[in-house]
Amino acid sequence: MSTFSARRGPQGLVLRRPVPDGVQVMPTDQPPEGARSPDARPRLSLAVPPTRGKAPRHLADLDLAGRKSALRAVGLPAFRADQLSRHYFTRFTRDPADMTDLPAAQRGQLAAELLPDLIHEVVALKADGGRTVKELWELHDGVRVESVLMGYRDRTTLCVSSQVGCGMACPFCATGQMGLTRNLSTAEIVEQVRHAAQVSAAGGLGGRPSRLSNVVFMGMGEPLVNYRNVIAALHRLIDPAPEGFGMSARSITVSTVGLVPLIRRLAGEGMPVTLAVSLHAPDDELRDALIPVNSKWKVGQLLDAAYDYFQATGRRVSIEYALIKDMNDHAWRAQLLADELGRRGRGWAHVNPIPLNPTPGSIWTASTPAAQETFVETLRAAGVTTTVRDTRGSDIDGACGQLATEALNQKSSRRSR
Repeated sequence: MSTFSARRGPQGLVLRRPVPDGVQVMPTDQPPEGARSPDARPRLSLAVPPTRGKAPRHLADLDLAGRKSALRAVGLPAFRADQLSRHYFTRFTRDPADMTDLPAAQRGQLAAELLPDLIHEVVALKADGGRTVKELWELHDGVRVESVLMGYRDRTTLCVSSQVGCGMACPFCATGQMGLTRNLSTAEIVEQVRHAAQVSAAGGLGGRPSRLSNVVFMGMGEPLVNYRNVIAALHRLIDPAPEGFGMSARSITVSTVGLVPLIRRLAGEGMPVTLAVSLHAPDDELRDALIPVNSKWKVGQLLDAAYDYFQATGRRVSIEYALIKDMNDHAWRAQLLADELGRRGRGWAHVNPIPLNPTPGSIWTASTPAAQETFVETLRAAGVTTTVRDTRGSDIDGACGQLATEALNQKSSRRSR
């Protein structure tokens, strides 16, 4: 059995490390996942590069008053904005031919003004008996993002992207190695949702019609870096028709690697969505290397902000924890995580350990079943609600960024020939 040494770190966080009689793999022991050179290192970037051209204006970019104003500006009746919005948000269509309550002579112009084509399907891959569909989308400027639609017994969930690439540079994440290209517009985010709602209603998940009930901002990108557009997208999801889809805020999850000031800002928006914190390590020593943004906001600061989010919204926070073999799956780290959560209160956080897809020969691989079980049972024994994440789509490059990275690499390969 290991013995432990202890010291006090930033923000008073106690770092407990085993005396070196076990294995400790560090993120720096191998180049980041998907790196193109052996000397590659994570490069954190919070800046958004200048865009090469804005996405066409879309109904979903605007509130209802803005939609009416846009129609008036081109000489169309403002009240048609209400009708267009209801078709889009309740019937999930942008096809003028479906809008038979609109004058035939105006349908095309109305759609052209407020319902431009924003996302084009490049490929759709199915897994889990057709209950998981991963789609690669090409946007107006040729960049590509992914979304994943998953059907469960009691719900249908869509994982959406909020950025093209990501600047957070987490070394185990394929998207993180792409770098950040640009933010998605509000409508580019919402179009992923509209399409998924349409597919679900038409029986596109296993042949049985379903209702899109949950949306998680866990696809490509760090949602809080694209704060303004993500907040507007949340309004389109939550606000009732004709403003939006009328989904429950409790069925929507926004993830973050830990941008503390923006977590606090989100808490004041009056939308009680679930906050998911991608923690992955409870000690700064490991998290500094595993999650580069930890160099700016330490674990203690992040957990304080997450607890304050719970206090402000009443919504239990999800703590996401990707279990990586011999890196962060030690029982002592599970106990440290339990101690840190318990120090702030009881019942405010729910831990989701996430099994990685096995990668033979890489440090970025799944924990052993025994290590996973010990980690989970350590948390539960300490009174922490813990649920192992149900992974989907491992046979279709299920992790965010894998499909887009593969397509990008193929495109680069063709250019170099």
